[in-house]
Amino acid sequence: MPVNPADGPILGTLYGSDAMRAVFDEAAYFQRMLDVEAALARVQARLGLIPAAAAARITEVARYELLNPAVLAAQARNVGYLVLGLVAELSRVAGEHGGWTHWGATTQDIMDSATVLQARDGLALIGAEIAALRDALLAQADRHRDVVMAGRTHLQQALPTTLGLKCATWAMPFIAHAERLAQLRPRVERISFGGAAGTLASLGPDGVAVMEGLAGELGLAAPAAPWHVCRDALAEAVCFLGLVAGSLAKFATDIILLAQTEVAEVAEPYVAGRGASSTMPQKRNPIASEYIHAAARGVQALVPLMLGAMAQDHERGTGPWQAEALAIPQAFVLTHGALIHARAIAEGMVTDPARMRANLDITGGLIVAEAVMMGLAPMLGRGEAHHVVKHACDVALAERIPLATALARVPEVAARLDAAAIARLTDPAGYLGSAGAFIDRVLAAR
Repeated sequence: MPVNPADGPILGTLYGSDAMRAVFDEAAYFQRMLDVEAALARVQARLGLIPAAAAARITEVARYELLNPAVLAAQARNVGYLVLGLVAELSRVAGEHGGWTHWGATTQDIMDSATVLQARDGLALIGAEIAALRDALLAQADRHRDVVMAGRTHLQQALPTTLGLKCATWAMPFIAHAERLAQLRPRVERISFGGAAGTLASLGPDGVAVMEGLAGELGLAAPAAPWHVCRDALAEAVCFLGLVAGSLAKFATDIILLAQTEVAEVAEPYVAGRGASSTMPQKRNPIASEYIHAAARGVQALVPLMLGAMAQDHERGTGPWQAEALAIPQAFVLTHGALIHARAIAEGMVTDPARMRANLDITGGLIVAEAVMMGLAPMLGRGEAHHVVKHACDVALAERIPLATALARVPEVAARLDAAAIARLTDPAGYLGSAGAFIDRVLAAR
């Protein structure tokens, strides 16, 4: 019975994905260990280390459904490791050929390699969602490149920007994450095979050949030497998931803020009942963004666990290694679930350009005070222009009048700019700088 909500049949629909759980669930883990054992037998048979008939039989019966879970559980509880029970059960179903299972390997070889196979599948799912989210955000950036809205700093209106640039800014980290993932995968997707203490002494002169053959059989890379106590690659994978989660949390934060009643510029896709309140019929809460936040916090809390697990002692760790199993599956499940939520938002976000324009106008033109100052600077000098516009802003705020009206009263301004020129300077759409060029650059970076 699941204890973690991300693994439950009901709550799991909010925190993760069936696809990623299928990669990392317990039965899948045992099957991956069996896949490693079968591949090892085939390689050793090719090298003449075990009989070909034994390898064929081991491969034939290396299926989780043929094993007895009760025996596996009892052995794990008694021994403290999974592989002894697994090998005993595999040997049992292999019959007369069972004595050739697990030839020259050690427990950590099988478990680490199985984890790597799971991570490979998990990173493929993560990569697909990153690409889909990136592309959805870039499409929105292009679609809304000319939709003017308030840019905000310190949660206050600062200068005009465009929804297109905002979407491009959301997309930009996921372009980088796709690059990081491509660089990361070769470091993660390596076979683990070193025998009892990292020397493969039990295989005599054939250790390297078996290691390389096993890597090829499983579609993994062969390391320069066994990495039993070098945990940097798996730690890097979870750190990467933490980075992805952070970028997702930034996106979700903006969606939550933009969906506030007083702002109401962008909202999550509307589905009847989605984000509903049990007491307030009018509510449409940004529920997907909220679960992205929750997942991001969960993933990032697991990063220190993986970093701490790097402190392995000598040739085989005493405790830190076992901690990884608490972090890796959940980090993958939570990240994938958050990516799916984010993709749904990005593909179907509801935008209200009219509300964006209304919000731009609530300050009566104060949002373009910098534009006016820069327009007057060539005539008055920057310092004097700043002083004049600051005074006009104070008047506009005190008397609750548009900035353009306040500016028209200032002699230094009226002498140089007519009403049409002031209107041009106070038009938010006229002060977007390189917003369009930045959108194009982000689109090209894909």
